Amino acid sequence: MLSPEILKKLESIEQRYEELTALLSDPAVTSNGDRFRKVAKERASTEPTVLALRAYRQALREIEDNEALLGEKDAEIRELAREELASLRARMPAAEEELKTYLVPRDPNDDKDVILEIRAGAGGDEAGLFAAELLRMYLRFAERHGWKSEIADTSPGALGGIKEALVNISGDSVYSALKYESGVHRVQRVPATEQQGRIHTSTVTVAVMPEAEDIDIQINPADIEMDVFRSTGSGGQSVNTTDSAVRLTHKPTGVIVKCQQEKSQLKNRNMAMRMLRAKLFEMELEKQKSSRDAARKSQVGSGDRSEKIRTYNFPQDRLTDHRINYTRHNLPAVMDGDVQDLVDACRTYYAAEALREASRAEQPGAVERRA
Repeated sequence: MLSPEILKKLESIEQRYEELTALLSDPAVTSNGDRFRKVAKERASTEPTVLALRAYRQALREIEDNEALLGEKDAEIRELAREELASLRARMPAAEEELKTYLVPRDPNDDKDVILEIRAGAGGDEAGLFAAELLRMYLRFAERHGWKSEIADTSPGALGGIKEALVNISGDSVYSALKYESGVHRVQRVPATEQQGRIHTSTVTVAVMPEAEDIDIQINPADIEMDVFRSTGSGGQSVNTTDSAVRLTHKPTGVIVKCQQEKSQLKNRNMAMRMLRAKLFEMELEKQKSSRDAARKSQVGSGDRSEKIRTYNFPQDRLTDHRINYTRHNLPAVMDGDVQDLVDACRTYYAAEALREASRAEQPGAVERRA
């Protein structure tokens, strides 16, 4: 059973949900586009919590009803009640843990769009090929969610692979879904170029950066050096004919970004600025993370790019996420963007970790132990 304190917190969220629902019918809100969107967004963010709470209450009522049936004279009714009780009680622990995770404070970046960066690592041409496959996997995942994807820049590799790719992905709570993808992705398989059937191990680095707005990160125009050059690649009316590609260098940090996907130099510059803000914002977030108390690092460990987070073992048709000890099969489906189960598993794991950390911090004597 959930404690009265947890139930009270959940009920306050439900009360806020009802208030927001009423506001959506208020003419003063519906006539104000910005306010209506803000209210609708907040309501949508609280709805999963409310639905889970109501399902939990319904399960409790069903347990009480079946417990009452245990006193019936009819043996068949009593047996059916016992079977139903066993099923309901088996589901309750998972339902309670799910509700607890909803009390973890939301990451303020969860609703942001992202800049996805994919780089081939160790493994030569095979790493480049797998980088291209991961790029397709994320594009397919975005497509399944109805998100908008824009490839800002790609550096082609040999055999149809890529050395690096930068993608803007925008939509509903994109960062919330993709933030646990940052890290080193390892692939184990027999490359197409391998003549003796030996299994090779290659790596690809993925970075997911929340797209920063002007209010998130301030950039002094004097700190930016811009170069223009001719786009490279196959096809495109303006490829190799006009100086439309843009390279921006942030002089204080040495961060360099480039964009060459658009025919317009202005569009490429605007997209490059978005990528630059995201990279500088990520650097600022990393500074904040590194300065936090060591006891909280478990909540953000998945953001370390040097961390080997996942292995794709093709001979065994197995994917393993090493951070959360999660394994699944059917790699063809994974590479086609069917990774929602991974996203959900990571969310649940890290929310539970954050909740445990918060509970430890609230225990008497926690301050003294930390000191």
